Amino acid sequence: MRYSYPEMRSDPPEQSITGPNPSGGWDAHLYDDKHAFVWSMSSDLVDMLAPQPGEGVLDLGCGTGHLTAKIAECGAVTLGIDSAESMVRHAQQRYPRLRFETGDALTMDFDQQFDAIFSNAVLHWIRPPEEAARRMHRALKPGGRLVAELGTHGNVRRLVDAITAAREAVTSAAPPAEAPWYFPTLAQYCSLLEHHGLDVTYALAFDRPTPLDGGDAGMRNWTQMFGDRLLHGLDEKSRDAVIAVAEQGLRPALFHDGRWVADYRRLRVAAFRSR
Repeated sequence: MRYSYPEMRSDPPEQSITGPNPSGGWDAHLYDDKHAFVWSMSSDLVDMLAPQPGEGVLDLGCGTGHLTAKIAECGAVTLGIDSAESMVRHAQQRYPRLRFETGDALTMDFDQQFDAIFSNAVLHWIRPPEEAARRMHRALKPGGRLVAELGTHGNVRRLVDAITAAREAVTSAAPPAEAPWYFPTLAQYCSLLEHHGLDVTYALAFDRPTPLDGGDAGMRNWTQMFGDRLLHGLDEKSRDAVIAVAEQGLRPALFHDGRWVADYRRLRVAAFRSR
């Protein structure tokens, strides 16, 4: 059985935060070269999805397509979407036989099109989360399933606190009032999904200390890729100074054996469309 997916249609969301900085930009090559842990440490999430031959699977926030390809290897018919055009181009070049499109959780307009939705390290970027849940529910066939991993309450708390304190110390300027991410507790996210017709069958919040690539530059690389919003409004000299002060404060706790280890906390959830 072959699936024919509709072209992406979009309508303006109430609010959207889908990128690492206020402009929503992503560097696909930096992502692959310095941050492969994002997908490699969650590759077993595909086993949790257990894709079947012929199933239609939406990879929501596919990034550079590595996990989309792993799903497709199981015989599923995949569609990967991402809000960053650079990610989509990179994924399409790397996996030319698979289908990728630009789109996101707040603007996708699929109607009972998929047997499953897969999402890794994406949903904590999306606001409002209620709209994302509503659209995921609509995209699934009745009985269709969702398998996702996202940051949970307390994720990168030490990193964020250190950068925030360093910014205030170096520049006397408070950080942007709006937090870059949505990190719900397990109870909050399960309640959100169930309110929108997605019955949760599995949920686990856990600590996952995550080694960062780049040796001594690992925290700087992470901040450049994922925490840029914390430094919004600062010139390059001030940014460098803030990162240096944050590194000094964090080194005793988060630098081990020649590399930085981020204080990640993750939430894994599985649910199905019940109505």
